[in-house]
Amino acid sequence: MNFELTPQQKAVQQSARQFAQTVLQETVLEDDAAGRFPEEAYKKMGEMGFVGLPFPKEYGGQGGDYLSYVLALEEISKINSSVGIAYSVCTSLYSGALINDGNEEQKKKYLPEVLSGKKMGSFCLTEPDAGSDAAGCKTTAIWNGKEYILNGLKCFITNGPLADYYMVVALTNPKTKGLTAFIVEREWEGVSIGKIEDKCGIRCAQVSEVIFDNVRVPKENMLGEEGKGFAVAMKDLDGGRIGVAAQGLGIAKGAYDIAFNYLKEREQFGKPLYKNQYLAFKMAELETEIEMAQYMLYKAATDKQEGKSYSVPAAKAKMVCTDA
Repeated sequence: MNFELTPQQKAVQQSARQFAQTVLQETVLEDDAAGRFPEEAYKKMGEMGFVGLPFPKEYGGQGGDYLSYVLALEEISKINSSVGIAYSVCTSLYSGALINDGNEEQKKKYLPEVLSGKKMGSFCLTEPDAGSDAAGCKTTAIWNGKEYILNGLKCFITNGPLADYYMVVALTNPKTKGLTAFIVEREWEGVSIGKIEDKCGIRCAQVSEVIFDNVRVPKENMLGEEGKGFAVAMKDLDGGRIGVAAQGLGIAKGAYDIAFNYLKEREQFGKPLYKNQYLAFKMAELETEIEMAQYMLYKAATDKQEGKSYSVPAAKAKMVCTDA
């Protein structure tokens, strides 16, 4: 059992750390206060290869491993967790769905510009009455003999206002609750953005309703098989849980660093706070909790990249990292 990162993984980690601590750090407080997503910085991430890290080069990716992506996402989330969640949705959920279930034509059409950071993707599952309960979906995509007609409303969609492409899950057979996944383009007639959420935290992230009103979707934009959309979404969410775990770990590490520096700088009763035994012990407990979460996350990422079953490790990693 080897706990050492490879030279390539360390290089990715260092590059992401430097980018976050320079480019993202510069405007993070102002962006958060204004609820403004730093689009130019995100495009720079794409140019640097972060968005396409774990994907094959023939689709515009970098051909790297999944743990390298997790390391980059963790470093980004330490500084700006809003950019972290946008990055995770593009990579884990939107692009992951295409890699898992897209055909060659779909991958070549809808991946390269997203993986290069020129465009963004999103994942549309949640509705007012459906999300964790995916079977409660009410959005429909009805075949009219030529194409699917998509109608419905998705809510709490990360990257909703920013995305150029949406992975959408809809009912193609309402009687049997048969769900099907599609790739839908933002510019198609009938696609619009509804309410944009005002959030307590992660304020730069753009989260909104996405409305589909008689959107005509060609059959070639079906992702996977008709009626198999539930399986597509659930497989996709396994990778998404690893992304959420990496965000949680990054936030925990970033907060720990801030607290650590404060304890060294702040003095009370003639000595720095870190010499207060209670606070020193508390920091030791927190560091141990963070390191335990880290190993759970890295195991899940390694299981995924090695082709092992990772549903349970991903769920465990998400639980412990978000708790941390």
